[in-house]
Amino acid sequence: MENNKTICLLNDSFPPIIDGVSNAVLNYARFIEKNHSHALVLTPQVPGSDDSAYDFSVVRFPSIDTRKIIGYVAGYPFSPEAAHEVKAQNVSVLHTHCPITSCLLGRQLAESYDLPLVLTWHTKYDIDIANAIKSKVLQEGALQALLLNVNACDEIWTVSKGAGENLRSIGFEGDYIVMPNGVDLPREKVSEDLIAGAVSGYDIPSDLPCFLFIGRLMWYKGLRIILDALKSLDMKGTDFRMVFIGGGGDEREVRDYAATLGLDRKVIFTGAISDREKLRAWYCRADLFLFPSTFDTNGLVVREAAASDTASVIIAGSCASEGVTDGRNGFLIDENAESLASKLTELCTQPDRMKAVGKCAGDELYISWEDAVAHAYDRYGTVIDNFKSGVYGKRDPLRGSWMQSQGELMQILGDIDAAGKALKRDIEETQEEIEASIRSRRNKVIVDAITTHYEAKENLLSIGKEIKEQIAEAREDFWEKLDRYL
Repeated sequence: MENNKTICLLNDSFPPIIDGVSNAVLNYARFIEKNHSHALVLTPQVPGSDDSAYDFSVVRFPSIDTRKIIGYVAGYPFSPEAAHEVKAQNVSVLHTHCPITSCLLGRQLAESYDLPLVLTWHTKYDIDIANAIKSKVLQEGALQALLLNVNACDEIWTVSKGAGENLRSIGFEGDYIVMPNGVDLPREKVSEDLIAGAVSGYDIPSDLPCFLFIGRLMWYKGLRIILDALKSLDMKGTDFRMVFIGGGGDEREVRDYAATLGLDRKVIFTGAISDREKLRAWYCRADLFLFPSTFDTNGLVVREAAASDTASVIIAGSCASEGVTDGRNGFLIDENAESLASKLTELCTQPDRMKAVGKCAGDELYISWEDAVAHAYDRYGTVIDNFKSGVYGKRDPLRGSWMQSQGELMQILGDIDAAGKALKRDIEETQEEIEASIRSRRNKVIVDAITTHYEAKENLLSIGKEIKEQIAEAREDFWEKLDRYL
């Protein structure tokens, strides 16, 4: 694909809001800009955000600050500025990483500028919806709304085969492509000094097996399986240390349950750690990474552990187990505490085996973000070709008309805003010329500058009149289409 094209990435979260998907979008943008062409990120406004340090463009669309309620802002998918930037930056592909607000904005832009729209399905939204909405009727309605957005996209990517099957389970019947995410940790171990600094202050004897979990402390990530298995080891007299790094909605309950099991001395809770070098140090210190989760669609932490040559214990058949062969590059168990306890009991007496399997995990499971984005970028070229040749078929004319009407209105308002800013710059430059001419007493230049100034104003009035007429026509057309739709 030509390197003068821009890839537009859309998502409902982006730093300073941190989660797995915002991290994915950040790395897509970084490596597209670094190695391929240009990236434009469209994401909701977050109070206090500063995007000036990025090498790529970030445009934020309006939002409501609902972080105290749900931890995220609620975006409003109507942005003239975003529409203008998509046109100005010669966008060739729209890639949304969320099937909600950002997808609605993407659909409008796709209809307005006749662009292909790709969606990556990152997580099990049906579980998120079930946790947030108790009414079965409302859950079904929310899932149907998601499916409308998914089906409106031209190509669907999933981060794993399991994520694709999850999408099928809620009613999606189309095709999808597995496009794995990468890891932003380098494939190497950190220094012994850094490891010593990370574990300093914790009772972790060097001769004891050390197990690790990193992530949100939510029960659905298999934390009860871990604690119950560790209780079984403790009752057998096996000494070990278990380190939980992270926070989350169930953190207090998880800590209390560990205390109830009498594991206070052997189980360590560090809280959340954002320093990536410290996290690397913990991955290197651990003998095994425990991740008995069937919720996660990708299990990036398994690959992060592999970056430090640390093997993981995971549930057979889970998304995280894709590419894992038991006893070769990881260890597979059934989804229960007994199976995990049995595996840990076996491995605690085989430190060399844990190291060998960890080395193989690094060789076979690790994938960098640079490589992952290169793979995705190659696919963008195919997406463009498929879209131009009609492989994806025609979009729904009724829904397309609705989206296009909104998109056209955004486009017009964006052009007005850009024209106004350009004219303001022209007038400011003209005024500067006038002031300079007065200071130098060059009367002819003064007259020329004044003339240019008033010509610019006349041009603005003319442009403004034409734009007002276009807005009136667009609004009239918009409401006619809306009346037909309703």
